[in-house]
Amino acid sequence: MVDIIKDFASKKIELLKMEATEKSSITVGTLSYLIIAAVAALFFIILFNIGLGLLIGSWLGNYGYGMLIMAAFYLLIIVITFAARNSIKNNVANKIIKFINS
Repeated sequence: MVDIIKDFASKKIELLKMEATEKSSITVGTLSYLIIAAVAALFFIILFNIGLGLLIGSWLGNYGYGMLIMAAFYLLIIVITFAARNSIKNNVANKIIKFINS
């Protein structure tokens, strides 16, 4: 009887180790994918904005003006986001609560 319990316990421990290994490997794989996708997206956004700034600058005849217009655009986004920070926080919190409760 004791041998059966020891065997059961060792099998249960092995099962838990395998489940933990599986969950860990899935998590690491997902994080790796997300990091690679985020870096690629970041490079795309940076290069796209540089290109857009240069394009606007060529239309205006001065590349510096194009870059200043792009910088002003992002400053405007920062100011709007800062002004609406409480609303953004509340909306995100409400969506997370709805997701958790559903």
